[in-house]
Amino acid sequence: MLMTTEQQYFENGISIESYMAQMESNQEKSYSIYEKFNLPEDPELTALLKEKQPHILVITEDWCGDAMMNNAILRKIAEASGIKVRCIARDENLELMDRYLTNGGRSIPKYLILSPDGDVLGTWGPRAPQVQEFVDEQKAKLPEKSDPQYEIHTKTIYGEISDGFTWNSDFWQMVYDDLRKAFMESLK
Repeated sequence: MLMTTEQQYFENGISIESYMAQMESNQEKSYSIYEKFNLPEDPELTALLKEKQPHILVITEDWCGDAMMNNAILRKIAEASGIKVRCIARDENLELMDRYLTNGGRSIPKYLILSPDGDVLGTWGPRAPQVQEFVDEQKAKLPEKSDPQYEIHTKTIYGEISDGFTWNSDFWQMVYDDLRKAFMESLK
């Protein structure tokens, strides 16, 4: 049995615009980020993306807070540079997801940077390093799992993380900067 290629997944994915339009969770927050994020003037990146025309395959789920933030920023980059972005659901495509684990986990979103012919040139995700530090700091506040208050604390912490993703424009810039770095390294 032949393994489905990344390019075949890309061809079967849906556009990022369609993906965002049909989100059932986090849609309002994702559109809010999309509308408020001011894409930096970056002629070097824009020219590189326009020249190389990579295909970006996004492994995602709409319930994911990281995807809510990161996909909105990726969409802005794609629209400014005319590159094609296609999205697929992680949970329906575990065979592909399991090729791109993060520390052994199915962390999303995961962006596969493909050549126009479908060669994998690089990957990105699920988070910019500085955003990961924020998440780690928040999670460090959690009590032990045996604590009777663990569940309520977990909901609170995850709510604070989601709020940070939704409103903290510094995070958006961190995501942009780290995505830019991944594109520059993958496409040069």
